[in-house]
Amino acid sequence: MSKAADYGFGAFEFPRGWFMIANAAEATETPAPVRFFGTDMVLYRGKSGKAHLVEAYCPHMGAHLARNTTSYIVLDGEHVQGDSIRCPFHGWRFDEHGQCDHIPYSDFVPKAACLKTYPVKEFAGIIWTWHDPEGLKPDYPLPDFGGHYGQPGWLKWDMIHLGDLDIHGCEIVDNMADYGHMAPVHGSTECIYFANEFIGHVVHQYFGTRHRSATANPGIDMLVLDTWRTGPGILESDMLGVFNGFWLIASTPIDDGLERIWSGMMVKVNDGAVPASEEDVAAARAFAQNGIHGLGQDVEIWMNKRECINPMALPADGPYGRLRTWYRQFYNPRPKAAELQQRSNGRTVTLDRRKEVGLQSETFPA
Repeated sequence: MSKAADYGFGAFEFPRGWFMIANAAEATETPAPVRFFGTDMVLYRGKSGKAHLVEAYCPHMGAHLARNTTSYIVLDGEHVQGDSIRCPFHGWRFDEHGQCDHIPYSDFVPKAACLKTYPVKEFAGIIWTWHDPEGLKPDYPLPDFGGHYGQPGWLKWDMIHLGDLDIHGCEIVDNMADYGHMAPVHGSTECIYFANEFIGHVVHQYFGTRHRSATANPGIDMLVLDTWRTGPGILESDMLGVFNGFWLIASTPIDDGLERIWSGMMVKVNDGAVPASEEDVAAARAFAQNGIHGLGQDVEIWMNKRECINPMALPADGPYGRLRTWYRQFYNPRPKAAELQQRSNGRTVTLDRRKEVGLQSETFPA
């Protein structure tokens, strides 16, 4: 699969943004090897309960900090002490800031003995990291996902790993502008409107459609979605159908041209005043599963397509060019990113039949 440089996105190999690296339950006191952004790392949870992400290799002699089961450091339960991690090779211990704070056989600890650490935030049952090729702090916050996670009446999402795809992340992001695939891939039977709005680091997709499955909102006989990307790694979708669902798709580069993707959906079962019935919970879970199945249809396409560096795009396809201009901001230094935002900001309406079918314009912002 082609790399970021083949698409001509900009100066960086990997984009700037917030990215999922694991479900929260995967961060334990047993250090786990992970790889993202072309870098081997280790994820572990300290005794305090705080999750940590550090570079994988000990600066002493290069041992992997997590790939070991036979060292007595591991067998004796000394691998994680407090919020520090010990190397299984020689027992050098590194604190939560990455600084070596103990060597079992030496009173002298070199100041240069340190691990690179990566910013971690645990929220909504997920471990997130901020990645920035320039090493700068976040220029936009991690979303709050509608404020729904853990709220009464809402079923929490179960984030499912859908695969490691031999594809560049831009081909996943392309879906935001892709009106043409909604019927053949996702089962739309009568599309009512499709529009995109680009606002800084966010891009919206407003979509209303009649659908072949029984997911439509019964009041308007239509599935209504406001879907938006916050940067390159997070897609949220407020879905109004039989239930109100809040959908999350997270994708993170493992290597340049190799992407890991997860999906899950929160569903509002009731107002939370009383416990939901088993029947309502089962129906809500089925609604969520239907949404995840829809993404699985995309995944099958992505797993078996070649790269599309220059789409043969029609105006009726959707604004691929504008979307890729927006996407380029995350591969360039921040001054250049601001310029790319200005070039992409605005709205493109690909289809609007609302008046024809008697719908109010409020189905997406005027």
